[in-house]
Amino acid sequence: MAGYRKLGRTSSQRKALIRNQVTNLLAHGKIVTTEAKAKEIRKVAEGLIALAVKERDNFETVKVTAKVAKKDADGKRVKEVVDGKKVTVYEEVEKEVKKDLASRLHARRQMLKVLYPVTEVPAEAAGKKRNTKEIDMVAKLFDEIAPKYADRKGGYTRIVKIGLRKGDAAMEVLLELV
Repeated sequence: MAGYRKLGRTSSQRKALIRNQVTNLLAHGKIVTTEAKAKEIRKVAEGLIALAVKERDNFETVKVTAKVAKKDADGKRVKEVVDGKKVTVYEEVEKEVKKDLASRLHARRQMLKVLYPVTEVPAEAAGKKRNTKEIDMVAKLFDEIAPKYADRKGGYTRIVKIGLRKGDAAMEVLLELV
């Protein structure tokens, strides 16, 4: 008996499908899929959430000075002429940055092996590249999802049966974060 469901796909297709579904589940909170796929997705998603819960407070804050380009009222960079060339003016700013400790950094890299990059498009700019923003799914796992499940010992997802699909009578389910 195999330790996983093959889902009628080659290993690379199966891995890509599971990665895609897990990323969408964590990005949106719920997905509709077949029962067999949901059970496989649940394994991976719960493992990632458990890892995030375990490592959520494993960082230190560090003060860093950084050079930032000076900007005018319009948000454009301020330039000044030096030796006949236009040069951007920089100012030093002190910032507090979260620095991951070794185990959290390893957990972050493990998550990045599974999660795809997610781009969020605003509703009014649908179909356009302008005003899209990249969502850091690992940061979302650590900052939003992990604190929500901090006091929970597993069982982060729920499978709710919807009914049979019209085309092939496969059991469709709603897989959601609890």
